[in-house]
Amino acid sequence: MMAQSDSGGCCAKLNKDECCQKTKDVVLSGVAPKMFPDKIYKSVQTKGEDATGMTCECGVFGAIACGDYPTQLDIAQMICLGLVALQHRGQESAGIVTSLGKSSKNFSVHKGMGMINNLFNDEAIKKLKGNLGIGHTRYSTSAASEVVNCQPFVVHTAHGALAIAHNGELVNCESLRREVLERGVGLSTHSDSELIAQSLCCAPEDVSEHDGPNWPARIRHFMTLAPLSYSLVVMHKDKIYAVRDSYGNRPLCLGKIVPVDAGHANINDQLAEGWVVSSESCGFLSIGARYVREVEPGEIIELSRNGYRTVDIVERPDYKRMAFCIFEYVYFARSDSMFEGQMVYSARLQCGRQLARESPLDADLVSSVPESGTAAAHGYARESGLPFGEVLCKNRYVGRTFIQPSTRLRQLGVAKKFGALAQNVEGKRIVLVDDSIVRGNTIGPIIKLLRDAGATEVHIRIASPPLQYPCYMGINIPTREELIANKLNADQLADHVGADSLAYLSVEGLVKAVQMNKAHVNPLKAGYCTACLTGEYPGGLPEELSW
Repeated sequence: MMAQSDSGGCCAKLNKDECCQKTKDVVLSGVAPKMFPDKIYKSVQTKGEDATGMTCECGVFGAIACGDYPTQLDIAQMICLGLVALQHRGQESAGIVTSLGKSSKNFSVHKGMGMINNLFNDEAIKKLKGNLGIGHTRYSTSAASEVVNCQPFVVHTAHGALAIAHNGELVNCESLRREVLERGVGLSTHSDSELIAQSLCCAPEDVSEHDGPNWPARIRHFMTLAPLSYSLVVMHKDKIYAVRDSYGNRPLCLGKIVPVDAGHANINDQLAEGWVVSSESCGFLSIGARYVREVEPGEIIELSRNGYRTVDIVERPDYKRMAFCIFEYVYFARSDSMFEGQMVYSARLQCGRQLARESPLDADLVSSVPESGTAAAHGYARESGLPFGEVLCKNRYVGRTFIQPSTRLRQLGVAKKFGALAQNVEGKRIVLVDDSIVRGNTIGPIIKLLRDAGATEVHIRIASPPLQYPCYMGINIPTREELIANKLNADQLADHVGADSLAYLSVEGLVKAVQMNKAHVNPLKAGYCTACLTGEYPGGLPEELSW
C-alpha cells in the first residue's frame, strides 16, 4: 500500500501563478519515498508533463465575522477569494467549510477536485451559509488525487463537528499514529491531516472537561506530541483556532477585516468587521482586510465574534532556534506577501544584490527567467550598475497536456514556454538570473534559445544555494539522486547546460539577504530551516513507518 500524506503530503509545484507540473512516486519498498530518500524507488512522468522542479505544500485560510449574527459579510465569498490568492500553493483540490456559529452539530461543506474558480460558482457559494469558516487549497501526487483526501477534514466528535485544514507534514507521524491507535481510534487513511483531527478528538488524560471540551488544551497536547511541521486552522461551532508549530516552519498570519471606506488609515484606528487567518497575506487587500501580524511560533490564537486572543504558547526547547522555511522567501510565496515584517519581493531583491556582490560580472545586460527570477534580477542589476532588460517572452497559454515535440524539435532544444526578444539579445553579453535550479533540465533550452537569437555570452546566476537534500516538512523536493547539484558542481553544470558561467548564492549570503529588511526581532528567537541546502534538519530525521 502506498503511504500518503494529505497536507503533509499535499504538494504543489509552485511556478507562481501557473498550473504546475507533477510527478508520481512509484514505491517499490512500500514506504512513502519522500520520507526515505535512500529507499529504492523511481519517479515517472504523468499526463505527458516534464518533471522539472520542487513540489510544495498547501494553503489554509479562515474568516470569522464580528458582532451580531447573522453577519452582513459574505464569509464564504471571502474565503473563496482568499483561496484564489493562495492558488499558487496548490491547484489539485480545494474545499470550504462554514458554520452559522449556533450549533456544533452541522457544518456546510463544499470541496472537490480542481481549481478554485471551477469549484466555487455562485450556486456553491450560496449553499455555504455561515458567520465563520475555513478553507484549504491542495496539491497531491496523483495516487492521492481523490475527493476523500480533499480538505478541510470534518470529523464528528462527542462535542459536535470539528473542521481542520493543515499545511505541512508531521515528521513524527509514526509515534502520533501509535498514540491515537492505542486509544482505540480507527484511522481510514495514512493522511497526516486525519491523524491531527483524530488526535484532537481525544481529550488529554490530565485535562478536566466537566464544562465541555477544552480545545486549547487538546491543541496544546497535540503540539507537545508533534513538534513540526504544520500550520493549522481548526473550527468548532463559533470559534476558529489558528495554530503554528513551535519552530515556525510553515507560515501563518492574521488579518483584520475593515470597512470598505477605511482607506489607508492606521489599522489600530479602524473598526473590525471580522478577522482572517491565512498562510500568506497576499489576498488580504482583495477582500478588504489588512495585515496585522504573523501567528508566532507555538502560538494558539482563538478567533471569535468578539475578536482574537492568544490562548496559549507552546515553547520549543531552549537549545532549538526558530526554523522558518527559507524557501518561502526564495521560491514558494507570492512576492506581495509579508513575512517577518518585510515583503517577500524586497527579500528577493536583496538576494539579487547579494548575488551581485558574491559573483560579479562584466556584461551588457541583466535579465531574468520570468517571472521567478525577476525580483532577484532587478537586485542584481541595481547592485552591479548594469542595465536590466527583458530577453524572454513567456507563453502563458501552454497547457498541461502539451503535445510532445518531434525528435528534431527536441534536438533544437525548443523551450515551449518561452520566446526570445531577439532585438534585445543580439550581440549582447547577458546575465540571466533565476531563483533556483532543481533538476537542471529547463535552463539548457533557454540558454540555447538566447544563443540562437544572437546572444554572444550567457551567464547564469542563481539567487539561492544549490539544492542538495530532500525535505521532510511538506516540500516534496526530489531525491538526492535527482538533484542536479549532487551530480555536477557549478562549473560542470555550466558546461552541461551550455552557459559561459554559472554561480549560486551562498547559504550565508541567502540568510544575510532575507534578514536585511526584516523587522527587528530577538536574534535568539530568529532562525531559518536550510535543511534542503545543508542537510541540517531542525527536528531530526523522521521515524521509519511501521505500517
